[in-house]
Amino acid sequence: MKAKSATRRSALSVATAISVSTALLGGAGAAGAAGAATGEPIAEVSHVDVDAGLHLRRMVVRPAAPRGTVLFLHGFPETMLAWKEISRTLGQEYEVHAFDWPGYGGSSRPPVERFAYAPRDYATVLTRYIDTAGLDSSNLVIYATDIAALPALLAAIDRPGIARTIIVGDFAPFNRPQYMQERLQALKEPASAEAVRGAFNASRDEILQNAFTRGLPEGARYALDAEYRTDLARGWQNGALTSADAFAHYYAHFTRDQNAFEALLPSLKTPVRVVWGEQDIYISKEMGAEFARRTGAPLRLLPATGHYPHLQRPHETVDEVRAAFR
Repeated sequence: MKAKSATRRSALSVATAISVSTALLGGAGAAGAAGAATGEPIAEVSHVDVDAGLHLRRMVVRPAAPRGTVLFLHGFPETMLAWKEISRTLGQEYEVHAFDWPGYGGSSRPPVERFAYAPRDYATVLTRYIDTAGLDSSNLVIYATDIAALPALLAAIDRPGIARTIIVGDFAPFNRPQYMQERLQALKEPASAEAVRGAFNASRDEILQNAFTRGLPEGARYALDAEYRTDLARGWQNGALTSADAFAHYYAHFTRDQNAFEALLPSLKTPVRVVWGEQDIYISKEMGAEFARRTGAPLRLLPATGHYPHLQRPHETVDEVRAAFR
């Protein structure tokens, strides 16, 4: 085990910054070179193996004297570039990590016979990334949204010291279909899941265009930048498996892992904070209120905000992370 861990850390250490890196932190070309010359942190984009045949695309920002480490975990249909603007800000103070889940962006998409894409499987990916990257859990804040939140909490059940704090939001910790959008309810049901999966794949362009602002009034809508949109489109399919397929496989095991987590809830010892978009139409704020009440976690409801607060109101995410380090 130690030899394998050392090999993984060695592979991690040879991560190479690529041309997109400067753009992530404030402009390419001369602007990016100027940032490097003045000592501003640069985002490194690379791949790292966390298991045999399972590699993750990741982004890391390393300031000269980090005050701690932040690990951002994305949801559907996102990629790690969801966090690039936030990383540009927090990367001045903290070491920032983000990666694509298997099935998303530039990460592996193994066949379901080898990897089930279940919340429990993602929890294992998370702990292996933390170990492979050599992150100091005592000074680590994990920010996990949507499909990432339940895996982070399952990992915390297994390893209470996995992080200093876990920030979660806009997800479904418990099996409460009544708090979920109808299509998500249907995805949880075996009888209708395959039809919903097909519909998701058939409407890729519409999802990538509208999913992020759906349900918001015109004045609250926001635009995704061109780089992120390009990355979303490119990362939807990598080989035979689409992100919608990975999402459907996740949901095939979702109820099982929700029920397991609820049964183990008294074992959750890692400090948790909850952030929720008050106008989330995918998973209602009542789900967040129940989770916060049962765990005693502070709940922050963001007014006029939908399912993706980190994109709509990134400054709120920055504030939450900084608060978690106090």
